[in-house]
Formats: sequence, C-alpha cells, structure tokens
Amino acid sequence: MKNIAVYCGAATGNNQIFIDGTKELGHWIVENDYGLTYGGGVFGLMGVIADSVMENNGYVHGIITEQLNNRNLAHPNLSKLDIVETMDIRKKEMLNNSIASIALPGGPGTLEEISEAFSWAKLGDNDNPCIFYNIGHYYDPLKDFFDNMVDKGFLEQSGRKKVLFSNSLPEIKRFIDNYTPPALRTYK
Repeated sequence: MKNIAVYCGAATGNNQIFIDGTKELGHWIVENDYGLTYGGGVFGLMGVIADSVMENNGYVHGIITEQLNNRNLAHPNLSKLDIVETMDIRKKEMLNNSIASIALPGGPGTLEEISEAFSWAKLGDNDNPCIFYNIGHYYDPLKDFFDNMVDKGFLEQSGRKKVLFSNSLPEIKRFIDNYTPPALRTYK
C-alpha cells in the first residue's frame, strides 16, 4: 500500500474548519487507496486524521517516539504502531513509509517536519512531493515567504514549483501524480 505522510500536531486549533478539513483529508486518503503514516498520537489533529482514516476502513501506521509513548500519547487503535528512539528516526521512517508528505495546519513541530522533508528533497534525500494543505488560508503567509525566497535569490523558481500550497484535494492529487523530484542544485 502507498502511504501518505501527514504532519500535524496534538492541537486542533481554534476553528472548526481545521477539524473538518482534516476529516476530509482522511476520507480522501482512503478514497484514493492510500494509507496514512503519521506521528502516532491520539490528541489534536493527529487523532482526528487517524480516526477519520480508520472510520473509513483505511490503514493507519503510527510512528511515535519512546518518550511520547511513555507519556501515553499514542493512539491505541492503529493498524500498526512503531515506537522509535528519537524524533530524527521518526521523521526518517515517516518519509521511508510514504510517497508524499502533507502538512495540516499546525505549530512549530509541524512546520519543522514538512520544512525538513522539503529541504531533503532539494538535497536529493527525499523523492516525495511536499504539500501544505492550506485549510482556511492558514499557510498563506508561509506561501508568501517561499515566494519571497525566490524574489530574494535564496530559492530557485524551479525549486519553488516543487512545493504545493493548496486547499484543493483534486489539485493535491494531480500534484502527487505528476511530481518529479527537483533537480539537484549546481553551484558556480
């Protein structure tokens, strides 16, 4: 089974639109014959995405650290749960167990994980497309910042096209289906 790695946090935010959009993503994952790989948590949008996939008889693979598992934060009803030693191992395993990476609205941890996945793609260490699921225009300021990176010469336009900001699941599907990893940067 091809899994989608979803990065999200243990909070739901302060707007119902984030929960609703997360449930839509979970249903979309199952409808498109994907499984879910995520951080293994039971709270916040992590729990919402896992529950929405499982409610539709989908496959959910959680990867959680020992520390978080020892704090009773792991979802108890997953298809598979791997407990790993560190966050670095978790992030690498999530990429290895997926064909695409999608960030839901979230906090610093969510941003760090999807940014690292994109950075690794630029370095040639990740062949997965990276997507910001822009529910309620949550990621608009970050999208503008990525465009500013291009304007200021810190990101090539060709590289910028390799990360998607979208609130459209059909557009996300097309992006995944037509994705080719970025060319490795050449230095002068």
